[in-house]
Amino acid sequence: MTNAISSKGQQYAFDFYEGTFNFNVDSTIVFPIPQTATASAVSNFYHQVSSGRYASLISSLETYQKKFNLNDWIYYQLIRKTAEQISPKANNYFGYTLYKWFLLSKCGYDARLAVGNDQVIFYVRNEEDISDIPFFMIDGQKFTYLNYHDYGKLFKQADAYKPIKISIPEAKNPFSYKVTRMPDFKPESYEEKDIEFSYRQKIHHFKLKVNQDVQTIFKNYPVVDFESYFNIPLSRETYSSLIPTLKENLKNMDQKKGVDYLMRFTRYGFLYEDDNENYGKEKRFSPEQTLLSTYSDCDDRAALFFYLVKEIYNLPMIALLYPKHLTIAVQFDKPVGEAVTYKGKKYSYCEPTPQAQNLKIGQIATNLKNLKYEVVYAYEPGNK
Repeated sequence: MTNAISSKGQQYAFDFYEGTFNFNVDSTIVFPIPQTATASAVSNFYHQVSSGRYASLISSLETYQKKFNLNDWIYYQLIRKTAEQISPKANNYFGYTLYKWFLLSKCGYDARLAVGNDQVIFYVRNEEDISDIPFFMIDGQKFTYLNYHDYGKLFKQADAYKPIKISIPEAKNPFSYKVTRMPDFKPESYEEKDIEFSYRQKIHHFKLKVNQDVQTIFKNYPVVDFESYFNIPLSRETYSSLIPTLKENLKNMDQKKGVDYLMRFTRYGFLYEDDNENYGKEKRFSPEQTLLSTYSDCDDRAALFFYLVKEIYNLPMIALLYPKHLTIAVQFDKPVGEAVTYKGKKYSYCEPTPQAQNLKIGQIATNLKNLKYEVVYAYEPGNK
């Protein structure tokens, strides 16, 4: 990060994934902010900052978003990093949150604040099914907390916080947690990771390119709905280090054998550990996080296997959620083994997570056979 002071304010620049973000912070929008969160302090901040020269900063953010086609969640990481330069989080958490709220709002998102218990709650209108962070309704619309992870167990019931009513004309769009495009990280920011697994008495080696920045992007990413989760892609370098090699290995196999290969790659290429044991809570990895991580569980493997089958064969699939397990079934021309019927079509079980038995396509673990399941996502090629 570099910065320089000019007569008009301060120039900043920091690397943000595939590019460098350059911006100017005018001196009229930087001023002392109290440490304690109160309604009057929010009003005073907005009155002062909105009277200042902030337009070029908002323009810089919006231009960068368009240039790199940033999804809302990744754009929010850019806004967070920008607010951190203006008012560092460690020095004044309230000030940092006020700038995040102001920037997100002026960039067009319906973001709000509430205060109470000496805390500031930052939330945004979201129309998606997010299951592990609180939300509340305002005028029939759903708002989710963007800074819930900062308080954790210190977070009180929603009625402990009083919403601040400030009308910002630009702030009208809902925020989406869907990640449909990963940044094209700089090639030099990748490292190599060796993966191997045994298939038909032969060891298959992969030299994957992985990037720790992926963990940063998803650090506070919530548990999104299954459709959003199953459609998070790989970044360009990781994709290029894996998919062509897989296609080469599969080129002499028929479709079912190829899917069997992908199932076993996902099942045996990575060590298993339950999220609750590893993190103390449910945490779903994107496919790239699973490739990057030492350990992963059934959700993570289901998403990776789904991604690989979709990318290489583009077959119809369903995700089956059992009380404590998630697995995938694939639709072939003719079903294999024990089939599951969904909307009149037959799908074959493909278990991408290690089980007590060495399951083939069309086989399901004995302990799941009589359990109820729910189809939480159905994929048809041509319509996501």
